[in-house]
Amino acid sequence: MHLLEEGLAPLGLTLTHRQLQDFHRYYEELASWNQRVNLTRIIDYSQVQTRHFLDSLTVSLVLPDEVKKGGRIVDVGTGAGFPGLPLKIAFPGLRLALVESVGKKAAFLNHMVEVLKLSDVEVHHGRAETLAHEPSMREGFDVALARGLAPLRTLAELTLPFCRVGGVLIAHKKGNITREVQDARDAVSLLGGEMVGKTPIKIEGLKDRRLLIVIRKLKATAARYPRRSGIPRKRPL
Repeated sequence: MHLLEEGLAPLGLTLTHRQLQDFHRYYEELASWNQRVNLTRIIDYSQVQTRHFLDSLTVSLVLPDEVKKGGRIVDVGTGAGFPGLPLKIAFPGLRLALVESVGKKAAFLNHMVEVLKLSDVEVHHGRAETLAHEPSMREGFDVALARGLAPLRTLAELTLPFCRVGGVLIAHKKGNITREVQDARDAVSLLGGEMVGKTPIKIEGLKDRRLLIVIRKLKATAARYPRRSGIPRKRPL
């Protein structure tokens, strides 16, 4: 995990030997399962360290300190566990919920939780449009995460309902997203949020203009959102 370890300095992070071992085991299981389950296109050992693990940990740049110590986070559309599981390895105090609609990916996530002996991690197999209406999950999280989930207008509808008032949505984006951010402002406001920042990622190995979008939840999201399954993508707000 030397590439991962070298990339931590700009984030102000260090990992213990045990944590690095956990990341290595994560890679081994990811590579093994990917032979029979389509978890990710990126499986090269070096690229997984940078484009999956390190990229996930960039969230720490904007993650509130109190959340790192024991906040409640939901990772929506987590796929093979990114960015949620790497953050949990780095910050063991996090209380993490992983939302994934694909059954085989959810099975992998449950497997990783068991293999790494992670506590305070829940895997929710289902669609965000449904899970965000469950009383135990609606507006119950300090932070919602989304990485490569959807354009920002759709992403906001799928994630902001999980955030408590005062919480934040952190979304991974890359490239020139000026128009995407402008197009999403009304939708974000309608859902109770406000754009508060864009943080560029300047780390060796992550060169495709990656950045983190931060949206703060100012007021409760109207009960009708998110709309039923598939509608946020077909008819963005």
